[in-house]
Amino acid sequence: MPPSRPAIEQPLPAVPSAASPRNAPSSLAASIGAYIAQPRFAHAQWGIDVVSLDSGATLYRRNADTLFLPASNAKLYTAALALQTLGADARFSTTLYATAAPRANGTLAGDLILYGGGDPSLGAADVSPDWADRFAAALADRGVRRVRGNLIADDTYFAGPLFGDGWEALDLQAGYGAQSGALGVQDNVVHVKVAREGARCCTVAIDPARSGMRVVNLTGGTVPLSLYRPPGSNVLYASGSLRTNVPRETYALSVPDGALFAANLLREALARRGIRLDGKVRVVHWPETNHALTHHAVAIASVPSPPLSQLLVHTLKHSDNRYAQMLLQQIGVRTAAAGVCADRAEPPQTSAGWGLCAMRALLRSIGIDNGEATFNDGSGLSREDLVTPAATVKLLAWISRQPFANGLRNALPVAGIDGTLEYRMRGSAAAGNVQAKTGTLTHVYTLSGFVTDAAGEPLAFSLLLNRYVRPTDDLGRSVQPSPQSDVNAIATMLAEYGAL
Repeated sequence: MPPSRPAIEQPLPAVPSAASPRNAPSSLAASIGAYIAQPRFAHAQWGIDVVSLDSGATLYRRNADTLFLPASNAKLYTAALALQTLGADARFSTTLYATAAPRANGTLAGDLILYGGGDPSLGAADVSPDWADRFAAALADRGVRRVRGNLIADDTYFAGPLFGDGWEALDLQAGYGAQSGALGVQDNVVHVKVAREGARCCTVAIDPARSGMRVVNLTGGTVPLSLYRPPGSNVLYASGSLRTNVPRETYALSVPDGALFAANLLREALARRGIRLDGKVRVVHWPETNHALTHHAVAIASVPSPPLSQLLVHTLKHSDNRYAQMLLQQIGVRTAAAGVCADRAEPPQTSAGWGLCAMRALLRSIGIDNGEATFNDGSGLSREDLVTPAATVKLLAWISRQPFANGLRNALPVAGIDGTLEYRMRGSAAAGNVQAKTGTLTHVYTLSGFVTDAAGEPLAFSLLLNRYVRPTDDLGRSVQPSPQSDVNAIATMLAEYGAL
């Protein structure tokens, strides 16, 4: 039987404000308890675990052993696994091959093969914006002026689909759901520019133009603008109109085929160098194989990625789903080479499957069993990932004892400073203090990481809010406070804890 309630209940401490969480009650448990007891959370589910990294003592627990959707908190697990498996100095290269040696007359009587080695940063503005020109220059330096064959974009270094298991169909046309195959460029994202032309709406242009995407412009009328690319299609349907007071707008959308996108950009670079391609652009995706690559192919040039340590800075601070999924597959390639997946009767069939096998092995070694954490992708975009707050805190405590601890911590967003926390918790005790991974899906808001409390004690924490339907006004507009400010408020309580 449940315990009987007292005849007269003691009043709860005042609920701290998400906008001004510094006036928290002195007791951490009372402070957090009061906050999550607000009526608007009546149908939601909070999972919280807070542990001292010095003593191991638990400061607060709420549903800490219950499974929650972690959203992008899953990237903490992928980052730790990548550092443990691949090492901070690992690099991944994209290579241009030819199936025949260049002749003295400037002709290459064979195909060019652009082979993706799983570099998520290829073509990034701050990494390798000139990658295609570098390949074209390498051919020109060998005297090549004409290629008789085709340009083949080879995406087969990773085995498996071009997206994570559990990613929703409509995610795949958004920039945050871009393809995670072994060959892609510029984040596999294009910019769709929509503009009014006089009083008429609208013109629709894609930048870069040779992205492999075709526009069907159905704009006009009074309904709001819609951009829709059906799953698996290269056709973008534009309909409706911009708001009357908006002359132009730019949208980031995923390309239909990242390997084709890369090959088209390389073909343009060849033309700029005066190199003629007689053949066509072809793409090879898993489960196809490219036999030409294994028969006397000549390496022309390679473009390496930055080291893994730098790739993780981008992955975590900007919560990049594509980077995280590609890193999981890199781990899978390494694991598949050993050929052992101890907890499966049949070997995995995909690179991601091998990566998840390595993930389960790491978690077992930390003391996290399958009932506490299970993943279907490396990014947290999957709606099939589940973790307990206690599992994430165990992971964070383990990370803090590893040689790569400082590197991983410094790759996390810092409250009020950078990444996805740049504009959060500014002016609070958490600013410049909380180093944590954010996470957001529909009805899911998470924050897990590290903070030093007011007494100087280092803490690991996991705050998972699931099944939260944000309140709206009569017109369906979200009202304050935001769910992000709610997890901010609790993180700030942790930073203030122990103050005299």
